Amino acid sequence: MRIQSVKHFFRKDFNGWWLVSLIGAAIILLPILFIFFSIFQEPNENWYQIKEYLLKNYAANSIILVLLTGLFTAVLGVSLAWIVAAYDFPMRRFFSWGLLLPLAIPPYIAAYTYRTMLSYTGVVQVTLRNQFDYQIDPEWLAISSLRGAVFIFTIFLFPYVYIMCRAFLENQSASFLENARLLGRKPFSIFVRIVLPLSRPAMVAGAVLVVYEVLSDYGVTSYFGIHTITTAIFQTWFGMYDADSAMRLAAWLMVIVVGLFFIEKWLRQGRRYSIGSKARPLARQRLRGLPAAAAFAYCLLIFLLGFLIPVIQLLAWSKLTFAKVWDDSFFTLLNQTVYVALIATVLILLFAVILANVTRTQSSGTYILSKLATAGYSIPGAIIAIGILALFIELDSLLAPFYSYMGWGNAPLILSLSLSMLVIGYTIRFMATGYNAVEVGFEKIGPKYTEASRMLGFGVTKTFFKVDLPLIKGALFSGFILTFVEIIKELPLALLLRPFNFDTLATKTYQYAKDEMIHEAAIPSLMIILLSVVSVAVFQMIDRKVKK
Repeated sequence: MRIQSVKHFFRKDFNGWWLVSLIGAAIILLPILFIFFSIFQEPNENWYQIKEYLLKNYAANSIILVLLTGLFTAVLGVSLAWIVAAYDFPMRRFFSWGLLLPLAIPPYIAAYTYRTMLSYTGVVQVTLRNQFDYQIDPEWLAISSLRGAVFIFTIFLFPYVYIMCRAFLENQSASFLENARLLGRKPFSIFVRIVLPLSRPAMVAGAVLVVYEVLSDYGVTSYFGIHTITTAIFQTWFGMYDADSAMRLAAWLMVIVVGLFFIEKWLRQGRRYSIGSKARPLARQRLRGLPAAAAFAYCLLIFLLGFLIPVIQLLAWSKLTFAKVWDDSFFTLLNQTVYVALIATVLILLFAVILANVTRTQSSGTYILSKLATAGYSIPGAIIAIGILALFIELDSLLAPFYSYMGWGNAPLILSLSLSMLVIGYTIRFMATGYNAVEVGFEKIGPKYTEASRMLGFGVTKTFFKVDLPLIKGALFSGFILTFVEIIKELPLALLLRPFNFDTLATKTYQYAKDEMIHEAAIPSLMIILLSVVSVAVFQMIDRKVKK
């Protein structure tokens, strides 16, 4: 029976769209599998030294960062979501989207901004000494530590939890919460006994996204001098020039990520709450007096810490170095960033459209295909970069006779020094962003127009261009903006895969900060934040359209 189904599929359903989707998924998976199989290779001498003296410390720091950041972002995100979704207080509408803005500031930018602000010569301690004649112990404000990294990750990544929990509470929890209120439950009791259990699937999903971001981070941990598995990958590759050990570290980090994926599935198993089609929005309770002031102050504090304070500080620094940084070299940097981001975004959306059109037919095969093609988003950028580097070096080795025949030398690194590595890295890492946007567009229009076109005798390709494409233009635009901005913000991939003498806004910002040229880093940082704010605005616009 199964053989007959396969034959029927190849006769009726298999076409060029399916072929391109399978080839694209294979290309995306190839570097990841290349890393995974490195676990089974014979380790070299460096690996035994890393394993004996360094790995335990790196793994312990990574685990502590993950656990503490996951816990604090979950608490912060769900509490803010509960306040914004369930209560009405001054400036609630502003905070409902304003609390998303910390996502516009990449953690590595926040790290060097806060470290400089809180240093002995920073604005905080200078103001306390000069204006208030108060000498504070510098150790109290020392942020270049594990606790400082947890603070940065928590304040700037909690919106992942916040947006998921807020959406759930606003749309799926009305009957439970209102019944609890009618039964006389106090707000704290409702939060602990009802909101937390109800929000668990959304909270876990958001916290897992935060954990993925923490594991893939290089900017914050390297700048603060914290040894994690990701920083070890960079040090092994660039410091020890040991590609094999770097691949082995990346492989074990990937095993941890896959383990977290299954842990998330286990935690969410049997914990899904659905109210069905009769679900209605939650009626907000009006707060007055001290409770209203407390809710306002809590939201304002997080907004200030997560967005307004660092942006104001960066604006102040940018005035000091504007004439020095804003020159032809900066516009070259901006052109390079936009150029590579545009190429990668177009490739992502092209493949996303093909893949989403194929997976519109609900089946186990299309489900597996979509998950495989979008697997890169849950894999840290350092792992993808190492996989691509190793794969391209191997390809250059295989193509060496052809290079020699063409007169390019005996064993040149043609592919390994090209911009194509960075483009492919971006494509693998952010395929899920483009695909999800296109998939939402297809789900919104439904299958009826496509089926009518097919019944009239049009093929898959003609139906897409005549019927589907005009209807999903909005989704394509949203996917383009979101993907483009994510690419511009990405740091580990760009650091590892960029060609020589090729910088992006992210890598230049990191280099300035690493060289303690903090003021010079302000302008490229603000450019990244500005583009990211546009992304947040597009996300909010999509959210409003969905609600309508």
